[in-house]
Amino acid sequence: MSQQPGSNVYAFTHSEAVLRTHQWRTVKNSAAYLLPYLQPNMTILDVGCGPGTLTTDLARHVPDGHVTGIETTDAPLGEARKFAEQAGVKNVSFTEGDVLNLENYKDDTFDVVHAHQVLQHVPDPVKALSEMRRVTKKGGIVAARESADMTWYPRLKEMDAFFDVYIKVAKGKGGNPNPGSYIHVWAQEAGFARDDITCTAGTWCFSAPEDRQYWGGAFSERVVSPGYVENAVNGGHCKKEDLERISEGWKEWVRSKDGWFTVTHGEIVCRK
Repeated sequence: MSQQPGSNVYAFTHSEAVLRTHQWRTVKNSAAYLLPYLQPNMTILDVGCGPGTLTTDLARHVPDGHVTGIETTDAPLGEARKFAEQAGVKNVSFTEGDVLNLENYKDDTFDVVHAHQVLQHVPDPVKALSEMRRVTKKGGIVAARESADMTWYPRLKEMDAFFDVYIKVAKGKGGNPNPGSYIHVWAQEAGFARDDITCTAGTWCFSAPEDRQYWGGAFSERVVSPGYVENAVNGGHCKKEDLERISEGWKEWVRSKDGWFTVTHGEIVCRK
């Protein structure tokens, strides 16, 4: 399916540095809240699958079922297919698709429809959840996890500037950055009863040297990648020189033996 105009307001692009951070994601570190609900024969739709590591890992947990990963652009899907093939996981497939218009799927198709850090990057998250609900079977679940906040140490001014610019770029593109604390409200607006929504929270924490190098190293590249520079500078949110200073700030954070960065997430499981 071709991307619909305005359906994706992602502040970053599918650059190598962005894909590198997404490739780190697994069920254990990014969807553990979903594990108690999974059964071996389930069919799952993974919305906004990116490079497919989380999607492929979900497939491992439903060996007698099938997982379909969709993304608004074909850019990361080659890597996703390659990863699944190398991992020897066969019950997974990847295709282009738009969460705001899941026209290729009939009502009541999937046991689980899952999205990880996707709703914040679409202009109408309630419509997205409504579409996710529509294609979920009666008795099935819609699951979503979204960042709610970011905190870090040391409090470098360049890191503060990163967060400020990140929020401005995301909002300028039409996104809803860090909505984890109120995604359950969106779910109610999408048609779920409050009593059918289970809310939990999860975190990522990067403090060990190798974790700082992975996280901070990737972001030092992400903030100066051409696509992000274009969004930030052309959007009037900062100058290119500001992004270069922010990149250096990330590198300084990586070098700090006391460096610490955490992302808090809100998680919802919605029963249809």
